[in-house]
Amino acid sequence: MANVLDPMDIKQIFSLHRDGLSNRKIGSVLGISRNTVNQYISWLTASEYEVDEILAFNNGRLREIFPSRTTIKNERFDALTKYFEQGKAARNHPGFTFLHHYDEYRQLVEDPYSYTQFLEHYHRIYARAAGSMKLEHLPAHEVFIDFAGTKIEIVDRETGEVRKAEIFVSVLPFSLYTYVEACWTQKREDLISCMNNMMRFYGGVPKAVVSDNLKSAVTRSSKYEPEINRSLKDFARHYDCVINPTRPYSPQDKALVENAVQLSYQRIFYPIREMTFFSLDDLNGEIRRLLENYNNMLFQRKEASRRELFQSVERALLKPLSNGIYQLMDYTRAKVQKIGYVYFSPDKSHYSVPYRFIGKSTQIHYTKDVVEIYYSHERIAFHKRGPRGSYNTVADHLSSTHKKYLDWNPEYFKKQASALGPNVLACITGLFIDSDYPETAYKRAIGIIQLSKSYGRERLDAACNRAVYAKAVSLNRIKNILENNLDRVAPEEPPDTKKSHIPIHENIRGASNYQ
Repeated sequence: MANVLDPMDIKQIFSLHRDGLSNRKIGSVLGISRNTVNQYISWLTASEYEVDEILAFNNGRLREIFPSRTTIKNERFDALTKYFEQGKAARNHPGFTFLHHYDEYRQLVEDPYSYTQFLEHYHRIYARAAGSMKLEHLPAHEVFIDFAGTKIEIVDRETGEVRKAEIFVSVLPFSLYTYVEACWTQKREDLISCMNNMMRFYGGVPKAVVSDNLKSAVTRSSKYEPEINRSLKDFARHYDCVINPTRPYSPQDKALVENAVQLSYQRIFYPIREMTFFSLDDLNGEIRRLLENYNNMLFQRKEASRRELFQSVERALLKPLSNGIYQLMDYTRAKVQKIGYVYFSPDKSHYSVPYRFIGKSTQIHYTKDVVEIYYSHERIAFHKRGPRGSYNTVADHLSSTHKKYLDWNPEYFKKQASALGPNVLACITGLFIDSDYPETAYKRAIGIIQLSKSYGRERLDAACNRAVYAKAVSLNRIKNILENNLDRVAPEEPPDTKKSHIPIHENIRGASNYQ
């Protein structure tokens, strides 16, 4: 092994040798190659000094006795390093392989190293230091967000049940102005709510939101091209910013927010460690109080606080907030039915779309307030979210044959019946009086009115007169009257129910005779 040893290492080799350890054991204990230990023990044996004498020598004397403190043969190693110097620039070339260069090296020199030693020497000479760079953060350029690892307990006052709340933390890296909020989970709904409140807290929008690889933010994590979920993309579009997740397993990418989390432990978590909270609002109220003090504290090396730096420099550079807060949007798919509506499964309701899209598959984007319907990435309908089980219609969406159905109501049918005669109007009015649910009488009303096309208004009015006279108003009864021409026959006078059927006779006594 090409390893130059320190005099102290040499003394340790000799000391362990004196104690009876094998060369292999000495190499294992000291982390030194066995061949290197073998070489130094052979030099010790060839010398004229005892081990105790050598151990008493100072470092200068030790260097004189053992001037060569490496197993490297200079000519052989020199040839290797010259080859490395010639080919080092090729390391960044596409298609570079060590095996190709080792084959080339082996053909050029008389006494080549093995492939393993070839790699060992290369990485030892050209070791890559994995250092961290000091990043300079621009004001209003980005905001870091994360959830704290420690949760805070909240007790239900009624049942005594204990739930643990998550703690959302964000920080602007230039001013270190920090926002903290408690929420129930790290799920998408709570994350979006916290981010909405964060934007309102800062009063503006930075260019980017740097998040950890949270499941609620990133669909597929990647070091180079993470996939952001659709809700976060909509959030970024609403606030005119971008979402930039950190690299997986790279804590240095989010060192500032990790530090903000640690400071929040010290300034917020610790002071409330013995307090009992009965609601999320109570906890957030206490957090806001402590957070204000935390942001107002002066930096030790700066004659300003987080709030002062934010207000004096960073706030003016933030982009203005958009109108309204972002509402979490969900998605579903539906096919346009023949009647020109899509079925919205979350509410079991229907929403109209332009009739030309009948039979097309659409995507529905919805929030708690609105429903948007898209076809081929183009919005074709927009509705306020209606109650469960409702039909929600825009008149312009319907074809000309369908639009008339929007006017259907009892007054609509009465108006049509009045033009056909008073008896027809009486029949239609009676249908709606006898029906608890007016919609069930629409088809019967249409059926009666349509009879005027086959029999004329006069005959229909006469037939309705006969049906009303007989107190038997129905579509089938009126139709039978017309088919059998009974409308042309005057209805029989009903018997006088007040007149007795017993004839008057002098021998017949009445009830007065029995009083």
